[in-house]
This record gives sequence, structure tokens and C-alpha cells, in this order.
Amino acid sequence: MPVISWLSLAWCLIPVILICGVYFYWNGKPADILLASARMTLQLIGVGYVLVALFGNPSLWLTIGVLAVMISAAAWIAIRPVNHHKGFLKPAFIALGVSVALHLLITLKLVLAVDVWYEPRVIIPLAGMYFANTMNAISLAAERYHAELHEGKDEKIARLNAFHAAMIPQINGLLAVGLVALPGMMTGQILSGVSPLIAVRYQIMIMTMILGTSGMGAALMLWLLGRNYRYRKIPMITVK
Repeated sequence: MPVISWLSLAWCLIPVILICGVYFYWNGKPADILLASARMTLQLIGVGYVLVALFGNPSLWLTIGVLAVMISAAAWIAIRPVNHHKGFLKPAFIALGVSVALHLLITLKLVLAVDVWYEPRVIIPLAGMYFANTMNAISLAAERYHAELHEGKDEKIARLNAFHAAMIPQINGLLAVGLVALPGMMTGQILSGVSPLIAVRYQIMIMTMILGTSGMGAALMLWLLGRNYRYRKIPMITVK
């Protein structure tokens, strides 16, 4: 597999510049794209050095520390569409923790049957994929749930509509895989020389686990929000 030099990586600025041009032409805010791209680059470089050190010296407590940072960041990002309202952060944290922990257990112990569950080389990439997708599902669910209630919808209808909205990306991904696109993990394995048939097995594992953790995370988030709404523990909405 070819090694990408830092100089060659500079060509990746082209798509960033193109999208900034669209923002600029349509009187948008290209600064948002520039800031997000710069932050992404710095975060990935930083985590690259951290992972090199962590992989070289596996540690239970360091792995737990990394997972704690990941879930905290994911919970905070997940509630971004509704962060001007109180009562969303705790349910998001619980939903992420429970759903991702369960599916990591299934993956590591039942599917992969690893001996050391906290092996950073295995658990951190998996946790990253699970947290990212569950975070998106929770974010979509929370935003739609709040919007539906604000429009005066019944709580049960709002919950169902929010769950449907949260699952659209996951269902689309299952329908499109192999026909429209090869997912990132499978592509990476193939590029690194792994047999496509082996890569397929890993991808099936990842996609089913992501489906489960996203669906469970969204459902748990909506259940917690619904409980708080019914008992009026938090003023999430202003009903018309």
C-alpha cells in the first residue's frame, strides 16, 4: 500500500477550497469549513501520536481514559442541535455508554474472541466507529423529537418519528453497501492487502454492530427524554 507523504497530503486542500468557494459564492460562511478542516487535521495528527504511544505500551487505565474522552466528546457533540435546552446531556451520555458498551462486549468476546479486551489496537478503532455512528443517531433523534413536540405532536408519535429519522442513515447504509460504495473499513483492509472475502466478514460485523448500537442508542435516548417529558422533570419544550 503506498505511503502518503505530508507534501502529497497537501493536495487534499483542493476539495476544501472547492467547498469554501461554494460557501463564498452563495454568501455563506467559509470560515466554518476552514475551522472544521483545520480542527480535524490537528485532532487526527494529535491522536495519531497518542495511538502510537498507546499501541506500544498497552495499559488498561490509559485505554479507559481514552474511552472516557471519546464518550464525553460524543455526548457533547450529539446534543449540539438542542444544546440551548436543558436535560439532553445526561440522557445522551447514558445512551452512548450503554449501547456502545454492550456492542463492544459482543464484538470483542463473542465475534472476535480476543483474550485481552482492552487491547488498544482493537478496542479504540471499534469504539470510535460505534461512538461516531451512535452519536449521529442520537443527535438526529433528539433534534426531531424536540421539533415534533414543539409542533404539538403526541409524545408517542414524536418518539416514533424521531426514531425513524435517526435510523434513515443506517438503513440507507445497509441497502447501499456493495452496490453504491465499499465502506471505509473494508476499503482500508483491501488497500492494505487483505483478501476481499476476509474484509467482507469484518465489514458485516461492523455494519451489524453499528446498526445495533445506533438503534439502541437512539431508542434509549428517546426513552429517557420521554420519561423526563412525561414527568415534567425538564422543560424541554414549549407546547403550542
